[in-house]
Amino acid sequence: MVTANMMGIHDLLQDGAVCVQMPGESKEEVLNRLVDLLEDHPDIADFDGMRAAIMKRESMMSTGVGNGLALPHAKTSSVDGIVAAFATTAEPVAYDAIDGLPVRMLFMMVSTERAKSQHIKLLSRVSRLMNDAGFRDRLLKAQRAEEVLKIFQEGELSLT
Repeated sequence: MVTANMMGIHDLLQDGAVCVQMPGESKEEVLNRLVDLLEDHPDIADFDGMRAAIMKRESMMSTGVGNGLALPHAKTSSVDGIVAAFATTAEPVAYDAIDGLPVRMLFMMVSTERAKSQHIKLLSRVSRLMNDAGFRDRLLKAQRAEEVLKIFQEGELSLT
């Protein structure tokens, strides 16, 4: 359940930060396209620094967590607070995921060190939602960003 002091996932995914059927054939290509969704975000002070933080984190260990999901994330002073983007891919993408399967969904979150606690809580909430095969299926079938936002909003309301 989203509390008054806890921002919801759907609240983070605004202003063009959602892409449905994103093209891309490689892990690097889809990651860069995902970062590009946030190019004009007002809470990003250093866009190139944010991209570098995501790529550095990914180079340390794949964020492909299984079930067709990747959770690229980083903490950096390049952003103010927390920013996020979500995409489904047009085709499965090899991603070095923990289960060896390709990725079709990417949820990226970047925050400052000050937002560490909320960062962890939001990643946990995304993971809980994504453990539900029906939820993942609904996201993959979504045709528009607005549908994705509604699915996340409904999913968060169902968490207790």
